[in-house]
Amino acid sequence: MEKLLNEMSSQCKPAYSVNLDVEYDYQITENLKRNSYLGLPNIAESDLLRHFINLSRQNYALSTTFYPLGSCTMKYNPLINERIAKFNEFNAIHPYQAQETMQGILEIIYKLEKDLCEISGLDYFSVQPAAGSHGEFTGLLVISKYFKSIKQKRTRIIIPDSAHGTNPASAALAGFDIIPFKSELDGSLSIEKLKEILTPEVAAVMLTVPNTLGVFEKSVLEISKIVHDNGSLLYYDGANLNAVMGIIRPGDMGFDVMHINLHKTFSTPHGGGGPGAGPIGVKAFLEPFLPVPRVELKKSKYILNYKKSKSIGKIKSFFGNFSVLLKAYVYIKSLGSVGLKNVSEQAVLNANYMLAKLKNIIDVPAGGKCMHEFVLSPKSVLKNSVRTLDVAKRLLDYGYYAPTVYFPAIVEEAIMIEPTETESKETLDKFIEVLIKIILEESNKCPQKVKDAPVNTPVKRLNEVEAARNPILKW
Repeated sequence: MEKLLNEMSSQCKPAYSVNLDVEYDYQITENLKRNSYLGLPNIAESDLLRHFINLSRQNYALSTTFYPLGSCTMKYNPLINERIAKFNEFNAIHPYQAQETMQGILEIIYKLEKDLCEISGLDYFSVQPAAGSHGEFTGLLVISKYFKSIKQKRTRIIIPDSAHGTNPASAALAGFDIIPFKSELDGSLSIEKLKEILTPEVAAVMLTVPNTLGVFEKSVLEISKIVHDNGSLLYYDGANLNAVMGIIRPGDMGFDVMHINLHKTFSTPHGGGGPGAGPIGVKAFLEPFLPVPRVELKKSKYILNYKKSKSIGKIKSFFGNFSVLLKAYVYIKSLGSVGLKNVSEQAVLNANYMLAKLKNIIDVPAGGKCMHEFVLSPKSVLKNSVRTLDVAKRLLDYGYYAPTVYFPAIVEEAIMIEPTETESKETLDKFIEVLIKIILEESNKCPQKVKDAPVNTPVKRLNEVEAARNPILKW
């Protein structure tokens, strides 16, 4: 670890220095001064400390509880990521500085893109997009401009119902018409059905592999051939890359464009509307269309190249969310190729362990094996009008953040669970025990307790009907 810290320090070159021995005269003019007492309350330091500690205890976080949020992958963020991101040499810079003064920053971006190429099997990456959905949108803009450049009018995108929910929105925002594709019961795709809807107007097929049911698409190579024979492109939703990283590469499966959710696979922060990062990768023939600027290495110097005539242009201010990119870079360098593969293997192992414990009790629509996550349908075992939402709310009373519910929409009363690779067997066993208790015991013996949940949290059960009819849209 010290070796990594030293390497990162060597890449940090101070952009400027501040002389702390100089006294600066910051005088407030009389017209800006208050003429009355501010009236702040007197609070003991101990009371103030307890106030903020108690507030933090009312929140759910990976530092306090298991976070089995399927699809969204709430992954543990190693503290070394945060430690390095706080280096002054990374924080005390400004994007308008001369390129010569930020060579270390550009080097990290350049090397991160190369690492993502190696991991994904694609040829070029851009780290500008600020989220997975933003990466989808950017990738679709690249696809659109590519077909315009070769004078083909392709206006449609095929999206299976087992794909991630942002896919249709991103495609529509990029100006495409959506062709829904009904998947099989396990979320896989029928080759024959795909052939029926593939027409010369189809620009791309967007696939989530593994899909939202946690199932790997067994016909992916055949799908790739059929799509390319039609002159269309294949888009890889990389949100579930953490299930296959180091084992198989999207580029080797025939995908032309993909995005990566750094928070799902490379342990960067997630939630709260940001920060985020959703780099996109492309095969070589699509590189001219990537956003500018491109970080390039010319004569041992890193430069920002804005002169890309076919580029879709800028899609994010400056270079993207650099502090997030930096944390992903640290994660990759900390683990190395063997470690990254172990991450995927452990995530798949944890998910299958949980599924094996639950599949004989709760219905599993996609079968008895999964990748990194799985979907249950407790509809047949819930009693007394208790629903999946009630189960999720009751889990809060036991100190667990609720899993994803009612997604994917193709499964009735769905509950999606993703344990990630960092959770211990003891943690998984405790969660399984509580989940079974709620579904089999409380829904039968104490249904009202489940319907009223949560009762131990600062905010109790909301009246969803009232909220929908009379929303309060301001504080």
